[in-house]
Amino acid sequence: MNLSTFILISLVAGVAFGTLLNTTFPENIELINQVFLAPVGESFLRLIQFVVVPIVFSSLIMGLTRIQGAGQVGRYTVKLMTSYLVTSSIALGVGMGTAYIIQPGSGVTGFSLSADINLVESPSLLSWLVSLIPVNPLEALSTGNLLQIIFSAVLLGIGIQIAKEKAKPFVELIESIYHISERTLSVILYVAPLGVFALMSSTIATQGLELVAKLLFYVLGLVIASSIMLSLDMSILFLLKADPVKFIRSLSEAIALAFGTASSNAALPVVLQNIQENYGLREEIASFAIPLGTALKRDGAAILQGFNALFVAQIYQVPLTPSLLMAIAVSSLLVSFSTPGVPGSALITMATVLSASGLPLEAIALVAGIDRLTDGLKTVVNIIGNSVNAIILSHWEAEQLPEVEQIPAR
Repeated sequence: MNLSTFILISLVAGVAFGTLLNTTFPENIELINQVFLAPVGESFLRLIQFVVVPIVFSSLIMGLTRIQGAGQVGRYTVKLMTSYLVTSSIALGVGMGTAYIIQPGSGVTGFSLSADINLVESPSLLSWLVSLIPVNPLEALSTGNLLQIIFSAVLLGIGIQIAKEKAKPFVELIESIYHISERTLSVILYVAPLGVFALMSSTIATQGLELVAKLLFYVLGLVIASSIMLSLDMSILFLLKADPVKFIRSLSEAIALAFGTASSNAALPVVLQNIQENYGLREEIASFAIPLGTALKRDGAAILQGFNALFVAQIYQVPLTPSLLMAIAVSSLLVSFSTPGVPGSALITMATVLSASGLPLEAIALVAGIDRLTDGLKTVVNIIGNSVNAIILSHWEAEQLPEVEQIPAR
């Protein structure tokens, strides 16, 4: 039995155990959660995050040393950003279209529209772009700022290519860091089933399934929208003459981990490992596209933000005018590119979309309780969309340079 199967079993067991606690032993939930479930789940997330920064930083630099010059880095970036914009726009359309057809907010009553939610105002687009440039690369590494880490790695990668032979000792050090981090990850993954079990049990025990039943059409709508987007991703692979079945099997560990942790950042090192070793994506493509996509490419977030905004508009019976739909679409698309890859981030960015669209912020309380349960699905859509876009880049490059032999998977 492979690791992905163990993780899936632990997911089911976590839901069952959490339901048992919530329905049969509610008086023991707080004690069990504080003493066992929450500490174990948090410890597992911290272990995964322990290897995220060294793997991302070292794999990016290793990939960039294989890319021939700054021109090729620029070409990769332009192509990725183009495919990100197209596929994220499609994801947004799927989310808004599903909400428009299903009408999950119609007839929703009996909720208290007040909650203690800390809302953080998002920076302007210009301020956000400036913030991508790190003042200190070591600070970017220590804080785990993925976009700044990517920026730092790109600059160092260009410097390495210019320095040539004099940079060889540094490149060897980076390769050692990558291989050590990869082996460390394989050890950490042995405790993944326990960590996922604790995370799911804690969520179900504290939130319960009653809220899911109350927001049944909301959850159903998100499941349908996510399924449509995943089907489109598989269709893209089919059109590229890639094997969707092999793709899903190759990423099975990463998918199970993404659903259990609800964190794109936590799943990143496993996605990077699976897409290279199991699927066979070229290392120079994977090591650049997967970290960049984890920081920027979030189809699940685009679906969720567009869906949530229409859900809120339906609750308050706000007419869906063209100007409102445009405000929702533009703000949701921009927010999807800046959503942090951590659990619960959608609630913060949702405030930006609702504010830009003139919708009441207090409606965030409606989805706050169920966010952790839908976050896992959103994260799965994120990592699959990211991986598909990396494969798109690989095929795009192969068509442009057919005479270049592909680097075999490790």
